[in-house]
Amino acid sequence: MPAEFLKIYPKNPDQRRIDHVVNALRGGAVIIYPTDTIYGMGCDIHNARAVERVARIKGVKPQKNDFSFICYDLSHIADYARVSNQAFKLMKKVLPGPYTFLLEASGSVPKVLNTSKKTVGIRVPDHDIPRQIVRELGNPIITTSIRDEDEIIEYSTDPELIFEKFQHQVDIVIDGGYGGNVPSTIIDATDDDFSIVRLGLGEVLF
Repeated sequence: MPAEFLKIYPKNPDQRRIDHVVNALRGGAVIIYPTDTIYGMGCDIHNARAVERVARIKGVKPQKNDFSFICYDLSHIADYARVSNQAFKLMKKVLPGPYTFLLEASGSVPKVLNTSKKTVGIRVPDHDIPRQIVRELGNPIITTSIRDEDEIIEYSTDPELIFEKFQHQVDIVIDGGYGGNVPSTIIDATDDDFSIVRLGLGEVLF
């Protein structure tokens, strides 16, 4: 059965549609959704089978994934990562925004993702659709980028084309309009000597 193609407008997202997505995530769904940078794929971080599905679609082993978390705000980050005062100040300054922060993982992360990774990526995108989803869900969702096989266009931007490609692999593709094709800037904040891992949409502010 093909995925559901669900239109949600980014400004003031329809609550019934957000609730529909949240209920699907609680049931183990894998979804594709817009962010403030590129389209992402993800699931509820607490559903091990869904995490394994995302890993299979990406062609990686679940234990060796590089998935990040989308959070609604900074209030629950301490549940998943250890954050220094300096890192927290920087995150508070730039989030929500097009940044992924690599932080030292707390003890709960390996249990969630069945991985022994020592770091976790945290995203708080400046986009109402994924933020409303995780707020209603009550915990983060995984995020991993939707890459295009085209050598020129690295990231897919058209939700209809994304649906064509993934309709038999995921459960819901959210059409939130055209996405961007520049990913987030990744900042290593595992210590206070911050460094850029990948320069993307977000400006360097340190």
